[in-house]
Amino acid sequence: MNFKDLHHQKTPLLLGNVWDVPSAKAAEKLGFRAIGTSSAAIASLLGYQDGEEMDFSELLYFVKRIAANTQLPLSVDLESGYSRDPKIITKHIKALVDIGVVGINIEDSIVDNKRILLDAAEFTNTLTAVNNLLSKGSIDVFINVRTDVFLLGDPNPIAATKKRIHLYEQAGADGIFTPGIENESDIREIVTCTQLPINVMCMPDLLDFNTLSKLGVQRISMGNFLFDKMYSQLESITKKIVDQQSFQSIF
Repeated sequence: MNFKDLHHQKTPLLLGNVWDVPSAKAAEKLGFRAIGTSSAAIASLLGYQDGEEMDFSELLYFVKRIAANTQLPLSVDLESGYSRDPKIITKHIKALVDIGVVGINIEDSIVDNKRILLDAAEFTNTLTAVNNLLSKGSIDVFINVRTDVFLLGDPNPIAATKKRIHLYEQAGADGIFTPGIENESDIREIVTCTQLPINVMCMPDLLDFNTLSKLGVQRISMGNFLFDKMYSQLESITKKIVDQQSFQSIF
């Protein structure tokens, strides 16, 4: 089953979010059907904040190593494209596809001191131009468009998200990612406003997978939360070693 088809099943695609080769191998061993990189996790590994602080070349290096060490379909978090220029964004996507990537996330916000939403019409124009360039180059890739309306606390998130989804549909999106959404009625309303598969992300009050499936969600992501949890445990384990003056807590 190809990556696009994985978004149109009876149950949602649970995407294993990864940040390096060991995390990708763990996802493969556990039976995940696809994996996706977490830009925040990879940025953190390199000492950057999330939000395109690292160069695209650094991201590409990580992705290349992951792709070379897994048989799973791999999607890449491209943030906002690492450029505002459609030609450069398309060049980045082509570089990823050339090493085996089958999908990307591209988001409608950027970090400029703080994270802000890009103008919906301008971002739509960028998406349209990118899709046209990809078509001209016969580059086949699943474009999952992330809208950060809920994540950034818009006062009227349902209406604002619906507006953006409608625009992104017209621009050729293959899927819609709505991080930050948690409420059952909100999820139901967003799912029913589009034919595109809706992707939700791990949040403290997110519904269980069975309920999300019944609501029509088609993809569930972990974001960087698993990465953060792992490193919080590393800190607590290391603290035990220091406190106990012994390595016994490891074993």
